Amino acid sequence: MHAKFLSAFIALLTLLSPCMTQATPNIQHWTTAQGTRVYFVRTEGLPMVDLRVVFAAGSVYDGTQHGVASLTSALLDSGAGKWNADDIAQRLESVGAVMETSVSKDTGSLYLRSLTDPDKLNVAVGTLHAILTKPLFTAEDFERQKRQALLSLQEKEESPGNLAEVIYTKAIYGDHPYGHPTDGEIGTVTQLTRNDLVKFYQRYYVAANAMVAIVGDLARADAETLVERLLAGLPQGAPAETLPAVAEPLAASTVKQFFPSTQTHVLIGEPVLVYNDPDYFPLYVGNHILGGSGLVARITQEVREKRGLSYSASSYFSPRAGKGPFTMRLQTRNEQTDKALKVMMETANKFIADGPTDKELEAAKQNLVGGFVLRIDNNRKIAEYVATIGFYGLPLDYLHTFTAKVQSVTVADIVKAFKTRVDPARFQTVLVGGAVGK
Repeated sequence: MHAKFLSAFIALLTLLSPCMTQATPNIQHWTTAQGTRVYFVRTEGLPMVDLRVVFAAGSVYDGTQHGVASLTSALLDSGAGKWNADDIAQRLESVGAVMETSVSKDTGSLYLRSLTDPDKLNVAVGTLHAILTKPLFTAEDFERQKRQALLSLQEKEESPGNLAEVIYTKAIYGDHPYGHPTDGEIGTVTQLTRNDLVKFYQRYYVAANAMVAIVGDLARADAETLVERLLAGLPQGAPAETLPAVAEPLAASTVKQFFPSTQTHVLIGEPVLVYNDPDYFPLYVGNHILGGSGLVARITQEVREKRGLSYSASSYFSPRAGKGPFTMRLQTRNEQTDKALKVMMETANKFIADGPTDKELEAAKQNLVGGFVLRIDNNRKIAEYVATIGFYGLPLDYLHTFTAKVQSVTVADIVKAFKTRVDPARFQTVLVGGAVGK
């Protein structure tokens, strides 16, 4: 969920300028008697409702059973109550509804889109309710999903890009729960049992650990009734345990892994950013200039446009509940790896030291404020963004104030934030490809 989800979220936020306040979602919030937080946006004109139920049930809660969160999420809609997977699919299809499950580092979530026609909505919500409260986790479904997960992990081992991601994540997080792949490893997934999934579900898929985002053509009272029906019978349980703090690397380090390929994948970074971080806006706007704005970004200009050293080169922040990474990445021909790496680091060091020019900053602000007018095209996206606001505890007026906060960022703010938070002396560098000696 997390990098694609985040980029879409930021795209929405940066879209909403003061002159378009009528398009800014008005978020209503309440908490159910069982402790579930609900965030609701009423939209009119389209007889649809999109909702997302989010639990603190991501891979960060795997413990030593890496992959258990991912496998649990994947198995939820394989059978529930008196229905198997085909029955569930037919019920949803018969009323034109769509349902999906997903998992990230922090979250496990379920998404539903349905027409608001009462008869159709009742079938859709009833189906999701059964999946939430009565998943079957049959032995047959478990074994099939486990085989698929292991096959996917085996395929990823044949990809230098995926291998680089795994090594990079471990390099920057070490033994922290963020340090293993969301879908686990072959060794850990092989050991998982059906009972492990049942225990994970019973611990984390509970009302006190849930958050619901609803966007659609519903009255507030109807939204409240929908949530009560959806969560009826879900044990209250307890919120997920507090995550351990992310320790920053003590020193820079380089990890090299040979892979028989003509290209070398390079990843560089460190843990930096949480949601609600006071440095979020200077870091976000600054990174848009450094490596987040495509062909006009400094890294792309220096590495690709001026020297032709890489087809793509970029940088980005990935905020999480705990410190998410700042990452720079590129892919280049083996014989150009050293030169491309040198140019990327020189570009980053200069930006950290001096920040952007006034002209670069003004162009970035204009792009961020005015460049996303066409990107709110359905309620599903809004539901995802509202879910992010709710899950990570962002202010309810976050959408209303976002553009003003972008506009208020100065060159001095960016220099201060990058010098304070982004430290090349702690960067972890990973190279995977044919440029690395065996």
